[in-house]
Amino acid sequence: MARAALTVQALSRLGIEPAYVAAEADGNSFNNTGREFLHIKNGATDCVVTVQTPRTVDGQAVTAREVTVTATEERMIGPFPPAVFNQGGSIGDVVHVDYDDESNVTVGVFRV
Repeated sequence: MARAALTVQALSRLGIEPAYVAAEADGNSFNNTGREFLHIKNGATDCVVTVQTPRTVDGQAVTAREVTVTATEERMIGPFPPAVFNQGGSIGDVVHVDYDDESNVTVGVFRV
C-alpha cells in the first residue's frame, strides 16, 4: 500500500482554518522544505509517531525520530531539516511518517 499524502497548509497573517485528516495505517507523507511541522491530535490510546530518517552518517543509520503522543494529547512535531528527513532519490523531497496505532489519530501539516 502507498502512503497517503498530506496537504501542506501554509500559515498566513490573515489566519487559516486548519484541516486535519485521519492518520493512515500505511503511514503518511508530505512535501518538506524544512519549514513544516506536524500537528498530531490523539484520542483514546497512546500512539508512537515515527518520522523516518533515511540518511546515514559514516555508514551508520540515523535513528528515526519517535514521539509518544499520549491519550487525549496533542503534539506539534518539527521542523524537519531536509538533509536528515527527506527521502530523496526517486521519491523526492518528502517526509515519511508512521504510527504504531492510528485508530484515534488525526494529523495536519503546516508550513511557517
